[in-house]
Amino acid sequence: MSRLRRRTRTAALAAALALVTTGTLMAVTLTAQTATAGVTSLGVTSLGVTSLGVTSPEAEPVAAAELYVDPTTQAYAAWEAAGGTDKELLAKIALTPQAYWVGNWADADHSRAEVADYTGRAAAAGRTGVLTVYAIPGRDCGNHSGGGVPESEYARWVDTVAGGIEGSPVVILEPDALAQLGDCDGQGDRVGYLRYAAAALTDAGARVYVDAGHSGWLSPAEAARRLQLVGFSDAVGFALNTSNYQTTAATQAYAEQVSAQVGGRPYVIDTSRNGNGSNGEWCNPRGRALGEQPRFVDDATSLDALLWVKLPGESDGACNGGPVAGAWWQEIALELAANASW
Repeated sequence: MSRLRRRTRTAALAAALALVTTGTLMAVTLTAQTATAGVTSLGVTSLGVTSLGVTSPEAEPVAAAELYVDPTTQAYAAWEAAGGTDKELLAKIALTPQAYWVGNWADADHSRAEVADYTGRAAAAGRTGVLTVYAIPGRDCGNHSGGGVPESEYARWVDTVAGGIEGSPVVILEPDALAQLGDCDGQGDRVGYLRYAAAALTDAGARVYVDAGHSGWLSPAEAARRLQLVGFSDAVGFALNTSNYQTTAATQAYAEQVSAQVGGRPYVIDTSRNGNGSNGEWCNPRGRALGEQPRFVDDATSLDALLWVKLPGESDGACNGGPVAGAWWQEIALELAANASW
C-alpha cells in the first residue's frame, strides 16, 4: 500500500527560468545567485540533456513541451554538482518537469510565497506548473509523512496558499487522503476539507485533480464512490499512482473503470518511478526505474496527462537504507535513471 512522502524543500535558489521557442530554436536560460552566477544554455534531447549548448526544437522531447522545469529542485542542484556519467544520468531527472510540493513544513504565509514564486516563474515562462497540495489533517495516518494542518486551521491554510497562485497550474490535491479515508483518528471532516480545498484552489485559477490512490489499493468501484463523496463541482478530475510504482498500462486500465463510474471525468497518472512497475514494496524499493516523461495527452481516453508528481531521488522515508522522507538520496536517483528505458 502506498504511503506518500513529503518532499523536503532546501533553501530556494534565487532563480528565473525563461523558455524561448522560435521556429528553429529553443533555449533555456537560468540565472542563479551563486559565486559563479552566469547565464547557461541547456540543450535538451530525447534522453533529457546534451552537454551545454543549444539544440533545435526537433530534439526537444514532447514530454517537456508545455510543462515547467523548476531549477530549484534537489535533483537540479545534484545535477549541477555532478560530473561524468552521474551528470548524464541525473540530467534525466533534473531537466524533466516535476511537481512542486507545498505543505505544513512551512507556515502558511511562507507557503504562499513559495507558491507565488513557483507559479509566477512558470507563468512568466509560458509553461504549466504542477503543484501538489499536501497538508490535510491526519496526513499519512502518522507514518513517515505524518502531520498536516490542525483541523481548525485547514481552511485558512488553503485560502492563504491559494492566494499565491499565478496563472493556471495543475494541482494534485492531497495524495493518499481519500485512499486513507477513515483509516485513523484525527482526520476531521476529511471529505469537507477536500471539497473546500478544491473550490478555493479552482477559484484561484488552478486545475484540480483529487488524488484517489492507485490501482493496487482501492477497487475501481470504491475509488469512484469516494471521489463522488467529494464531487466534481470544482475539481476537474482525479489523480492516480502518486509516489507509487504501478505501471502506466495497469493504472490507465484501472482509471478508465473509475472514470466510467464518475461521469467520464478525466485523470492524470504519476509516471515518475513506474518504469519497471511495482515489486510490492512502497518505501524505497530497489530495482525501480523512471517512467514515461510527462506530457499532456489528447486522445480517445479520459487521460489528461502523464506527470511526475513524486520527485525521483527524494526518499520515501527511513526504510530500505534511505534517509528521512523528502531527503535527497543520490544512490537511488542514479539507479532510477540508469534503469530507465529512455
